Amino acid sequence: MASELELEMQAIDRSLLECSAEETAGKWLQATDLTREVYQHLARYVPKIYCRSPNPCPQKEDMVAQHVLLGPMEWYICGEDSEFGFPKLEQANKPSHLCGRVFKVGEPTYSCRDCAVDPTCVLCMECFLGSIHRDHRYRMTTSGGGGFCDCGDTEAWKEGPYCQKHELNTSEIEEEEDPLVHLSEDVIARSYAIFTVMFRYAVDILTWEKESELPADLEMVEKSDTYYCMLFNDEVHTYEQVIYTLQKAVNCTQKEAIGFATTVDRDGRRSVRCGDFQYCEQAKSVIVRNTSRQTKPLKVQVMHSSIVAHQNFGLKVLSWLGNIIGYSDGLRRILCQVGLQEGPDGENSSLVDRLMLNDSKLWKGARSVYHQLFMSSLLMDLKYKKLFAVRFAKNYERLQSDYVTDDHDREFSIADLSVQIFTVPSLARMLITEENLMTIIIKTFMDHLRDRDAQGRFQFERYTALQAFKFRRVQSLILDLKYVLISKPTEWSDDLRQKFLEGFDAFLELLKCMQGMDPITRQVGQHIEMEPEWEAAFTLQMKLTHVISMMQDWCALDEKVLIEAYKKCLAVLMQCHGGFTDGEQPITLSICGHSVETIRYCVSQEKVSIHLPVSRLLAGLHVLLSKSEVAYKFPELLPLSELSPPMLIEHPLRCLVLCAQVHAGMWRRNGFSLVNQIYYYHNVKCRREMFDKDIVMLQTGVSMMDPNHFLMIMLSRFELYQIFSTPDYGKRFSSEITHKDVVQQNNTLIEEMLYLIIMLVGERFSPGVGQVNATDEIKREIVHQLSIKPMAHSELVKSLPEDENKETGMESVIEAVAHFKKPGLTGRGMYELKPECAKEFNLYFYHFSRAEQSKAEEAQRKLKRQNKEDTALPPPVLPPFCPLFASLVNILQSDVMLCIMRTILQWAVEHNGYAWSESMLQRVLHLVGMALQEEKQHLENVVEEPVVTFTFTQKMSKPGEAPNNSPSILAMLETLQNAPYLEVHKDMIRWILKTFNAIKKLRESSSPSPVAETQGTIMEENSRDKDKAERKRKAEIARLRREKIMAQMSEMQRHFIDENKELFQQTLELDASTSAVLDNSPVVSDMTLTALGPAQTQVPEQRQFVTCILCQEEQEVNVESKAMVLAAFVQRSTVLSKNRSKFIQDPEKYDPLFMHPDLSCGTHTGSCGHVMHAHCWQS
Repeated sequence: MASELELEMQAIDRSLLECSAEETAGKWLQATDLTREVYQHLARYVPKIYCRSPNPCPQKEDMVAQHVLLGPMEWYICGEDSEFGFPKLEQANKPSHLCGRVFKVGEPTYSCRDCAVDPTCVLCMECFLGSIHRDHRYRMTTSGGGGFCDCGDTEAWKEGPYCQKHELNTSEIEEEEDPLVHLSEDVIARSYAIFTVMFRYAVDILTWEKESELPADLEMVEKSDTYYCMLFNDEVHTYEQVIYTLQKAVNCTQKEAIGFATTVDRDGRRSVRCGDFQYCEQAKSVIVRNTSRQTKPLKVQVMHSSIVAHQNFGLKVLSWLGNIIGYSDGLRRILCQVGLQEGPDGENSSLVDRLMLNDSKLWKGARSVYHQLFMSSLLMDLKYKKLFAVRFAKNYERLQSDYVTDDHDREFSIADLSVQIFTVPSLARMLITEENLMTIIIKTFMDHLRDRDAQGRFQFERYTALQAFKFRRVQSLILDLKYVLISKPTEWSDDLRQKFLEGFDAFLELLKCMQGMDPITRQVGQHIEMEPEWEAAFTLQMKLTHVISMMQDWCALDEKVLIEAYKKCLAVLMQCHGGFTDGEQPITLSICGHSVETIRYCVSQEKVSIHLPVSRLLAGLHVLLSKSEVAYKFPELLPLSELSPPMLIEHPLRCLVLCAQVHAGMWRRNGFSLVNQIYYYHNVKCRREMFDKDIVMLQTGVSMMDPNHFLMIMLSRFELYQIFSTPDYGKRFSSEITHKDVVQQNNTLIEEMLYLIIMLVGERFSPGVGQVNATDEIKREIVHQLSIKPMAHSELVKSLPEDENKETGMESVIEAVAHFKKPGLTGRGMYELKPECAKEFNLYFYHFSRAEQSKAEEAQRKLKRQNKEDTALPPPVLPPFCPLFASLVNILQSDVMLCIMRTILQWAVEHNGYAWSESMLQRVLHLVGMALQEEKQHLENVVEEPVVTFTFTQKMSKPGEAPNNSPSILAMLETLQNAPYLEVHKDMIRWILKTFNAIKKLRESSSPSPVAETQGTIMEENSRDKDKAERKRKAEIARLRREKIMAQMSEMQRHFIDENKELFQQTLELDASTSAVLDNSPVVSDMTLTALGPAQTQVPEQRQFVTCILCQEEQEVNVESKAMVLAAFVQRSTVLSKNRSKFIQDPEKYDPLFMHPDLSCGTHTGSCGHVMHAHCWQS
């Protein structure tokens, strides 16, 4: 059989080889209807060359096709043998200054980090090695296939756009030179004619949808009954499924099935059976039946052999066209004209449009071939690149919809060419202004996310696998928007302003759908049954992070655009807030004589969302108003008077309170989905446009409102208002029989609230908030990362946020703040913080996680001990705020802040009567330190500010108001300095008192303050003297009592056995007398003494609390509580056995609790120690 087929092929080859390219071309030159002549030739010969056997031989087919089919076309173009004609064309051609090498999969590519306009600008290895970029900082990656080398593209590089090879081609090139001048008119006419025929032929046959008949022009006279069962690739079925199905359908071996599957995956399709129609249809039905049980079936078509033959040749034609145009830029220009020429059907009828719009219907191999043709033709000709970009933008919505519904990877879709078009700055601007590209991309994106809740917000609940797959594909549109924005404009036209702001409107609509999405409510009673969907919303936020930053960067470049964008963003935020406050009751809060009206809202009871992109965008724009000084130049153009500070701060504050409550353990029953959301909210990938912007928005609000009002609203949201507004509430609270959890939660919330105040005042390293630049911001990040421990380069880069160009800016500043320690035995070089930078360390740096803060504190204290310094970690000296945020520092000297400080210090002084923690005291000390640093700076800059309005030292010297009459902050600090239970904070208190005295001297040396202030100072000095006298009197009483106690203790030791009854009574008296002692010098605590005998001391039973690992509920262990159990494993043990050879006769009846004298075997019970409720274990 094989020999007969071989003979037949040889016979066919002989008859075909008799064809003459010259004769055929001559015939075509004489023809009046070239299309008809060429189509007849193709109809006759293509089926004789291609698809002659079940197992095709591509090399042999292509060789014959070159001689019989493509040879005449080449002769027709050149007017002579192509071996002579093409070299002549190549010689006459001015070589292109563009490289345009198309990358294969896995090929290395190089991008210069110093000179590339964006990370998508890459060079092939040859161009890179011959360019100036080899001596710069560069990034090397492997190509996924499909892109091309940007050497020679002046818009892709800030410097050195040409390598040595392509630089030679630039000297003689004129800007708008027409490449057709290098071709004769005859060649132009013939090329145009044959390109038109062959390009149309390829497009027609590749987009042909009938399976059994050809177009009329290509139909054969004699039609054979040979069909192919053609299997197409998809990204749904696995290799194993396809191999198994093929073995059943076409009775092939596993090896043959693997070969089929590999070819289908690589080329996109493969014939798996050849024969008559019925024979192939039978295989098709088996394949469809076997693959349609769980998913859509594999695509299979029974196609006539002649159609397959013409389609194979159609691909060969496209490859041939790509090769031919390489000889001459003129031929490339002609092919571009042919491809983009509008057809008879008007809109979208050009050959290029037809291919693009049928992209999702073509198989993988066909897509790759025509994409490469587009890249070597349309994208290499600057004139037609613009025209193609316009066609691409006009069809953008349709192309993206096709891609989303298709299942092939992005690299095999025409939509992937967006990176080649949108990253060219001139094209991107042109498409924004002429085609409104920004708006098109955003609206196309939103059209694909149709699931909304009642308020119109995106809803990602109940997402099926298909919807999740679709959402992943839709995200590529965000990447396109990033490409469009990645290069910032240097000049703005009115059209660009208008179209950008239209796009900004569309972007605000997108953010509006995200504002408040995925709201959560605290779970009480029982643990949440099913974890809610949260990943989709955060994925969307992560993808948009750089886009949001770039939108702000664009706004910052033009004052008019910034003002308009700010107004639009504020209007949208007010629309969002309109629906948020429905049904929330107004209440009035009062502390220290200050009152504010707000709404009743509890984060722990109401719905709250972590997604607030509109608020955060407004915060970013507000900072830009300050940074660009627009706020001071054109205040009349800005709606600053319309701003409602309580409205601005409400939702960011709720979000930060949510984080505090999660940290306090109040949301345990909401499961891991919330924990993960809080993690990503603070994570380096998201924080720039989430956590950081929430802090900025609160800073914006505080700078525009009375700080006392802000603090009262904050106390209310943290659910701590009652503790600080009611005298002695803390004492009552701790003395009442309160669940330990509630006390701990409140302590944590107070700590978190104080931490937030520290951040609001201390985080001023964003340009626009503080008087700093971007370099200072990066330096500070690096200083605090290296304060934790020395780090390797890669570790440090991971901890820093990247911009849209994947740059952190680390290299420009690292040498200023760190030494590089060369790798030793470990093999890793480390950056170590310079000693002089340690003074910039802030213990409460807002990007520290809790673990990092703890490590940094330990490391810095250890360093200070090694240097024999005191271990205080005072707040660093901070840069001044920008004028727009300058009033923010007044929060430190506000009455409510002083009340909070005084209350917590009072708790620490009377430490047995209140529920408090050292952490909250440490934060108060830090805040006091910050206030003193601030006042010191104000006094040192007294030349610039004639009247110093920041008078914290005076206020901290005043005692509390009635009815509390608590001592002043200064007095309490002096008391705490000697407290034995605060040993670790003594250095910090000492530093505060030292700084206070330094400021006092500064004030005395500076010019006298106004009269009213002087009188106030005298009154404060008098009150302070009284405080000192009172403290001295109390100290004397305490000393006498202490001596009396020590004498009584000596007496007790002598008569312990005989007089234990009297001893016990004396102990009680001693206990009562010592409770009133205010001095905190070390004394022997009565609680350490225990009397024995008839009236022995009752030892209080320790209360034990355990947490169920299944429901996370904490419970006290006692008889009345629910039963708690441990999971245990009981097994036989012979560790102490004296007779290991003994065999137990009847194991079922053996009692493991009875132990034989020979200890042959015992029982071992092991447990992990995790405690559970009995009912949780059973369920």
